[in-house]
Formats: sequence, structure tokens, C-alpha cells
Amino acid sequence: MSDGTPAHQFFDAAIGLLRQVRDGEADGIAAAGALLADTVAAGGRLFAFGAGHSSLAAQDVVYRAGGLALMNLLAVPGVMGVDVVPATLGSALERVDGLAGAVLDTSVLRAGDALVIISLSGRNALPVEMALGARALGVKVIGVTSVAYASQTTSRHSSGTFLKGHCDVVLDSRIAVGDAELAHDTIPAPFAPASTVVTTALLQAVMATTAATLAERGIEPPLLRSGNVDGGHEWNRRIMAEYGDRIFYRR
Repeated sequence: MSDGTPAHQFFDAAIGLLRQVRDGEADGIAAAGALLADTVAAGGRLFAFGAGHSSLAAQDVVYRAGGLALMNLLAVPGVMGVDVVPATLGSALERVDGLAGAVLDTSVLRAGDALVIISLSGRNALPVEMALGARALGVKVIGVTSVAYASQTTSRHSSGTFLKGHCDVVLDSRIAVGDAELAHDTIPAPFAPASTVVTTALLQAVMATTAATLAERGIEPPLLRSGNVDGGHEWNRRIMAEYGDRIFYRR
């Protein structure tokens, strides 16, 4: 494959973004890892939420071999991916005022927990209200978003604010507005989104930092092992028994 192929160009673009995030967000990653480690050490619970394709990064850190067993998915029916029909309903629900409040009112979130909210644009009502409502409950919020949207688009929340304005820690994915890395003279629209690659890697860096931070404090990080290696199921049963009151994806 020559260096000029679209595949090679996409890999180069994704690698460039990963380097930007690795170097430019190092302090934020450390702060997010410390926040999650503090929550675990204090007996709090960990949650992740994302709507649409942002939900992929949230799902990637839940019940994951090599990941923290305490990461739970905060699910909002109809917005967690493209399985809902029509898929466009999910996009519409992100703009509905009050939906986040209804979700939080019926969720298990409580003061002392931590919530990771992933929203590429950070402009829709759902992620903004989710952050506002969670913090009002005493929940710490980590926002993963593209800060560029706050200066190049308008908010769809009644406050006129973006997700980044309502977080304890903000991680900037550095994704350009529009989420398309490639262009071609004969193709009328930009193409090849990289937000999933970058956001997923960013969150896994936070998970790694959390585990290492706990270990440095003398606390065994509650990690899951692959069920496809010998002893994996036994290991996971021990972890889930020990932390069962903070794991909700088994219920």
C-alpha cells in the first residue's frame, strides 16, 4: 500500500491526534485518574455515559478484561447507539430538555460517585444537563469532549453553555468540528471520522492511570481478567464478590 492511500492517510491522521492527546492532555489524564482513584478509595462508584457514537467509548470501559471492574454504564434508552429504529431518534433525544433529569432521578447515582460523560460536541441538552444534574447530586464529573465545538458552534442547551463548563475535569479529544479527517477532490463531503479511536484511547489512558494511582497508594486496583485465559473466571468471581455492592451491570 502506497503512502498516498486513504487508509494510510487516515492512520496518519489518527496517530497524529493520539500524539496530540497524549502530550497535550497529560495533566488532565493524571487529574482524571486521581479523581477516579479517590472515588474508589473512598467507597464511591464509577459510571460512564455517552450518547450516539460517544456511547462506544463509554461501553469500552465497562466489564472489560484488563479494565476496572467498578466502571458501570449509565444507560439512557434510545440514545446508546444505532440499534434503536429509526437511528435518528437517538440524535433527537439528545436535544430533549429534561431527559437527563429523569434519568438521574431514577438512577443509583449518589454523592461521592464519579461520572464520565463523553460527548464529542458537548453542545446538546442531554450531556449538559447530565453534568449539571450529577454535580448537583454531589457526583464528580469528568467530561470528554472536543473543546473546539464551544468556540465554533452554538449550544443547544437553554443555558447557552457546553459540557466543558460543568465538569471537575475536562479532557479535550482535539477532534476538529465535523469529525472527518480526510477530503478528496471528487468526494463532495469530508469523511473518515477518528473520534472513536481517539476518545477510546483517551479513556483507556485514564483507566490505566487510575489503576496505577491506586497501586501507588497501596490499594489493589479492582481489575478484571479475560475469561479466555486460565483462571480468569475465578479471578473475576473474587473481584465481583469483593466489590459486588459497587457493580451494577450484573443486576
